[in-house]
Amino acid sequence: MATKAPPGERDGRDRGWLRGSPPPRWVRLLPLALLVGVCSAELSTSHALDIGFLLGAIPSLAVLSYGPVGTAAYGLVVVVLLNIPAIQLNHPGNADLLTIIFIALLSVLVALVRSRREQHLVTVRSVAEAAQLAVLPPLPDRVGPVRCVGLYRPAQRETLVGGDFFDVRDGPFGVRAVMGDVQGHGLSAVGTVASLLGAFRETVLDQRDLVEAAARLDRRLVVDSAGTEHAEMFATALLLEFPPGADAVRLVSCGHPRPLLLRGTKALELDSEPGPPVGTGFFALSPPECRTVELEPGDRLFLASDGVSESRDRSGAFYPLPDRLTAFADEPSATLPDRLWKDLTAFCPSVRDDVTMLVLERVPSAG
Repeated sequence: MATKAPPGERDGRDRGWLRGSPPPRWVRLLPLALLVGVCSAELSTSHALDIGFLLGAIPSLAVLSYGPVGTAAYGLVVVVLLNIPAIQLNHPGNADLLTIIFIALLSVLVALVRSRREQHLVTVRSVAEAAQLAVLPPLPDRVGPVRCVGLYRPAQRETLVGGDFFDVRDGPFGVRAVMGDVQGHGLSAVGTVASLLGAFRETVLDQRDLVEAAARLDRRLVVDSAGTEHAEMFATALLLEFPPGADAVRLVSCGHPRPLLLRGTKALELDSEPGPPVGTGFFALSPPECRTVELEPGDRLFLASDGVSESRDRSGAFYPLPDRLTAFADEPSATLPDRLWKDLTAFCPSVRDDVTMLVLERVPSAG
């Protein structure tokens, strides 16, 4: 399952029309509704209602959802109607024709500037999304014998990549997965995420030992920050490996929250001796231990960033992740991350950190 929604779907979900999304249908209908309403009111009575001045708002309303041509068309219609004596919209003192003409011309200019600015923003957004998706491409439904479902919600709005990252790759030593959380979040962390994912993908191909693969991530950040004073570049990371032909998984943790094993109706925390976060330079002094866990048919592994486990409700209570996973034990893997995300946002309406979830399930071999 893809880790991110398509750009159009994401825009509709995360941004209202006042924040850049296309205006809703009712906004586009406002100028026409006002035009028809004013004319109908004047024509339905024999007495002058003195409401012709309302037509001056129509070009301004058109700017919200129409380009310069559409705005000019509405302005022209207003000016024409004000000059039709039968409708009696332009009585002296009720509507200043010159003022409305000025408003219409100004509205056309505003619409022209807005449309050009929107075209520029669309181009910039497309380039930014392409760059971010190159760093963290959508996760496939299956990698080798492992079924994958992921969810990613960056803390910084209008971005696709934040400080969290994950990936699942197949290689000569089995299927490997990584989840991590770099210091900070948002666009400032994207460069560190790109370095770590690049290093991880190389280890999948040429690093047989999982602990040594974690050491490569540590070295990558140490080298990247060597020339920067007070860089403080580090990340937590959790590496998993599904060896070929074995119903087991190996785990190496570098300061990351513990994974959970979903077995039946239980959610069990998998504990192992963690090492320091990568990039701190202490990896050689205190390397992590590699733990092997035997898997039973139907077992699923659930990985999450601290944006899940450290979210709090209004009383300050942490989100009870193991308990909630137990409650959702019957939820299919394909919908489990979305179901948990909805539950998390209901528990903690203001999630301020990147949220990442990953469900991994080994598919039984045929025969």
